[in-house]
Amino acid sequence: MADHLVRVYGTEDDRVNCPFYFKIGACRHGDRCTRKHNRPSFSQTILIKQMYHNPKANPMPGDPEHNRQVIQNEFDKFYEEVFDELSSSYGPIEELHVCDNVCEHMLGNVYVKFEDEEDAEKALKGLSGRYFAGRPLAVEYSPVTDFREARCRQHEEGQCTRGGYCNFMHLMTPSQAVFYRCFPKGRCAATLPIHS
Repeated sequence: MADHLVRVYGTEDDRVNCPFYFKIGACRHGDRCTRKHNRPSFSQTILIKQMYHNPKANPMPGDPEHNRQVIQNEFDKFYEEVFDELSSSYGPIEELHVCDNVCEHMLGNVYVKFEDEEDAEKALKGLSGRYFAGRPLAVEYSPVTDFREARCRQHEEGQCTRGGYCNFMHLMTPSQAVFYRCFPKGRCAATLPIHS
């Protein structure tokens, strides 16, 4: 029996624990979910809910190519600012991911995986009660430590039919210049951007 429980924990076959919360740290049902959301009491990863103001939630009129470049430039500034602030204030960052999804439970979510749980704890405490862009930060530990399971593989292959409303992570990608300033060569391959 115990072997079975270990084998199904966090999978679709687990009828007790929510597999989406386990893999992604967010669930479209929120507190109304019929399955349990096991919130970690400590983790290397923190989730800052809806920190990034995703312009795709309110599309801009005009030339799509120009808009894409404006969005990329603004995102690069955001990514670098968040990385610099968190790494200098709390400790080395192993991975930094920003959701591009527009569904309510994932819109603008920022995941920060620190090298040490102690640094994640410092960040959780230090960011609580702070504001970013005029909005209070909602920070919590995330169960996500392996982002390969959380990412939408179909999106990465350009084939996701759910678009921004997918329940798996569609991740924003910083420009290569920004990425390599934040994560110099030799870093974990899992952090490399898929698109340039």
